[in-house]
This record gives sequence, structure tokens and C-alpha cells, in this order.
Amino acid sequence: MIGLNSEKTKELAKGLNELLANYQVFYSNVRGFHWNVRGEKFFELHAKFEELYNDLILKIDEIAERILTLGCTPEYRYSKYIAASEIKEAEETADGKADMEHILTSLMFFIKKQRQILEMAGEAADEGTNSLMSDYIREQEKLVWMYSAFLNKK
Repeated sequence: MIGLNSEKTKELAKGLNELLANYQVFYSNVRGFHWNVRGEKFFELHAKFEELYNDLILKIDEIAERILTLGCTPEYRYSKYIAASEIKEAEETADGKADMEHILTSLMFFIKKQRQILEMAGEAADEGTNSLMSDYIREQEKLVWMYSAFLNKK
């Protein structure tokens, strides 16, 4: 439909659907962190988690719409998300530091996964997906640095 090789776009859409599943599970985790965080950093973390989940919901929509643009169907069922996601549901936690550790690990996963999709997009000459993944990687690399600094990690 948009002038790309249909076999390559199907494979790319499969990767994007896997990414979508991970984003959906991560989004739910971050919502839970926002609702349940306790302790001395409550106000700071409560606001930071809200900022993060608001950004995630935009990314989820962009990924689903990119899958549609490629002529494929985005997954929408949580049962399928849970089965496909490498990011697992977080155990209930009110510990802001543990929540931040989970977020940091998840962001590093997303950077790796998006680099794989970026490579696939390059092979398919799909500039739209390429641009989307590049934007996400750039943003998340900065977040990894900032969350690492918050957790006093090098």
C-alpha cells in the first residue's frame, strides 16, 4: 500500500506487535507504580511515573498506527500481550527504588528491541518506522542516564 515489500512489512509488523505487547505490559506496571508508591520520595516519584505513563500511552498509539500503516493489524488483546511480552507484570510494590529499577531495566530492554526493529526497517527501506524507532531510542537513552543517576548507578 505504501510502496514497501509486503513480505518485509509483515515481518516488521510482527516485530512491532511484539514491541506493542511489551509497551502495554510496561504501561500497566508504571500505572501501578504511580498508584502505589509510598515513602519519602512519594511526590517526586508519583509525578515522574505519571509523566512516564502519559508518554507511554502516546507511544502505544503510534506503534499501533504504524502497524496499520504497514497494512497489518495491531494486537489489542491483553491475553496476547501477556503471552508475547518479555516484560512481565511487576509484583505489587510500593517501593519507589524497586519501581525505578524495574523501569530502568525495561527501558534498556526497549532500546535493544527498538534497535532490532530499526535494523529490520532499514532492510525494508521503511523510513517511517526507522524514524519512529530512532526517536524512541534517543529519548530512552536519555531516560536511562537520568534514572541511573537517580539510582546512583554508573
